[in-house]
Amino acid sequence: MSTPHVLLGLLAGGPRHGYELKRAHDERMPRAKPLAFGQVYATLGRLERDGLVEQAEKDQDGGPERVAYALTSRGRVALDEWLHTVETPAPYVVSALFNKVVVALLAADADRARSYLADQRAAHMARLRELTAAKTAPGASVGDVVAADFAIAHLDADLRWLQATLLRVADLYREVHA
Repeated sequence: MSTPHVLLGLLAGGPRHGYELKRAHDERMPRAKPLAFGQVYATLGRLERDGLVEQAEKDQDGGPERVAYALTSRGRVALDEWLHTVETPAPYVVSALFNKVVVALLAADADRARSYLADQRAAHMARLRELTAAKTAPGASVGDVVAADFAIAHLDADLRWLQATLLRVADLYREVHA
């Protein structure tokens, strides 16, 4: 995730304090890893240094000084460029799941590899049920539904791959241990 660009996107709606940005991030991206306050403020400092945001207002309101940040015209251009840049599909398989399956085939017998795949499939199915319930729950926000749909699509792909691999375990095991 590009934290600077996400913060720029959140500022596109108007000036916000760091606390408001963190809260908006965590609410609008419900399945993303929450941002730490320190990360928000450090990123805002770099964005300000680079001329992408500016301090819009300061208030003290009986506590510590709070600074609201606003997107600059340079910041809007940077955000638009980022949004219009197509993400290149990953050239390599980077997944703990993939690594475990390959290692199971290399290090275990076919029955243990099948057992691992079956256990992993059961865990994926349980998570799929959780996400389906979350997206259909009363009061689920659009962000909740979009995040659940994204995760469900990835789980579905993993499940299809696990099933295909499970069907191939004996062949793969013979190939590896020939």
